[in-house]
Amino acid sequence: MRPVLKYEGLGNDFVLLDGRSWPASELTPERAIALCDRHRGVGGDGVLWVLPGTDDTVRMIVLNADGSRPEMCGNGVRCVVLWAYEEKLLQGHTCTVLSDAGPRPSTLHPGVDGSVLVTVAMGVARVSPEPAEVRVPERSEPVRVSVVDLGNPHGVVFDPPEAPTLVARVEALEAFPRGVNVELVTPVGDGFRVRVHERGVGWTQACGTGACAVAAAAVQRGLAAPEAPVRVTLDGGALSITVDGATGHVRMTGPARRVFRATLA
Repeated sequence: MRPVLKYEGLGNDFVLLDGRSWPASELTPERAIALCDRHRGVGGDGVLWVLPGTDDTVRMIVLNADGSRPEMCGNGVRCVVLWAYEEKLLQGHTCTVLSDAGPRPSTLHPGVDGSVLVTVAMGVARVSPEPAEVRVPERSEPVRVSVVDLGNPHGVVFDPPEAPTLVARVEALEAFPRGVNVELVTPVGDGFRVRVHERGVGWTQACGTGACAVAAAAVQRGLAAPEAPVRVTLDGGALSITVDGATGHVRMTGPARRVFRATLA
């Protein structure tokens, strides 16, 4: 019997495996698929494999529910930071999560009503100067797709048409040879309302890097102001994103929560 934990950030849920109990050699696509099965496994959008390091660092590897390995997971980072704090692995309230996309310095702080928030320095969002274009039968003119790199790929569509083939057509663009997370964005009074079709997962409650990509694309297009917090509301709740207009660096603030701790045969 070995421990497993369940964490979630805005409904984006993960099975967390402590590398001190689960060797990296056992982190296989087949195991991720089995653990994420919502009927015969623990259930989750992905697996977070974590291993404490030195100087308040934690190594994180992510496997999606289909067994694929993404470079980065913003909601996952917040969950890992909370886990490290709850395990008393940190000297204070800061932690650097070492991911396949590079280090993500993070700070844990209290939210309202006893909740926990984590602010993550998500690195530079690289937005292509010119959008890609796709055509769908439901619209005569091309649909513009902002191409954003946050260590993982994103295709952001503002004011998307009601087109059943839209996501598949964005996924087929040459700009995304490794697949893509697709964000469908509607401006609202206090920010943006977003639905995310995540690579390796499908429609998901939330995507941290997706929210960052939306904010970065909105700043580039003049739909949001740099330096000011942008409210991005996903199916599972809202994140606050700030984009540095000069450097493109992005900061994300949102909740994380431990759901349960159990043992697995």
